[in-house]
Amino acid sequence: MKIPIYQVDAFTDKVFGGNPAAICPLDEWLPDEVLLNVAKENNLAETAYFVQNGNRFHLRWFTPEIEMDLCGHATLASSHVIFHHLGYSEDQVFFDSMSGELIVEKVDDRLQMDFPSRKPEISEAPQIILDSISVQPKEVRKARDYFLVYENEQEVRNLEVDESKLSAINLGTGGIICTAPGENVGFVSRFFTPGAAVFEDPATGSAHCSLIPYWSEVLGKNEMIAHQVSDRLGELYCKNEGDRVKISGNAVTFMEGTINV
Repeated sequence: MKIPIYQVDAFTDKVFGGNPAAICPLDEWLPDEVLLNVAKENNLAETAYFVQNGNRFHLRWFTPEIEMDLCGHATLASSHVIFHHLGYSEDQVFFDSMSGELIVEKVDDRLQMDFPSRKPEISEAPQIILDSISVQPKEVRKARDYFLVYENEQEVRNLEVDESKLSAINLGTGGIICTAPGENVGFVSRFFTPGAAVFEDPATGSAHCSLIPYWSEVLGKNEMIAHQVSDRLGELYCKNEGDRVKISGNAVTFMEGTINV
């Protein structure tokens, strides 16, 4: 069986930036084992699959290890493929997913995602996380992900994280967000996924479901620009809308082709 595949860099306006995702449009669902094996073969942080049903798309996300409940950059990349490669003529894409309905629409020259808000609450981090980072956070919170707050951008940029120590912890579909106010943008972050094929994710849309409500309250702003300060740098345009967040960004196609399964 031949399946089309696209590799798209999300949350960037140039190739080799942002976060790469593999996107496979399907006519019908294949066995989960096949979907996971393709994700392993791609060896990217996420491979997304969707099946169209009328004017809606059923969307699923797989890492090389597990199926995810929500992935922002691969959702943005999927909508980019639908708009730019599949001839979809509407201005909105409606996805049905494990996290409910997700809407992506064209807004100016960017794609804007409508995602659920996941406000992080005061929490404590497992000692293994605290022992694995070079600078201790001033505050710890948690939603899906552990949420570590730092004093300033340079602390986040210079943070050293011991991957080998963290390999002993299982966070399921979650990860570790490290964040601080930005010097030239509203806030910055980095995102780590212990045990995953990609330890530091370059640009993580789902993490911003927690980052946006937190920083909106702290900064007193409903609209912010955020940078995920990985080596590839992700740029995200953020809006807080109560129980929903809007996350916008650009996406560019790096590769398109066909796989055989």
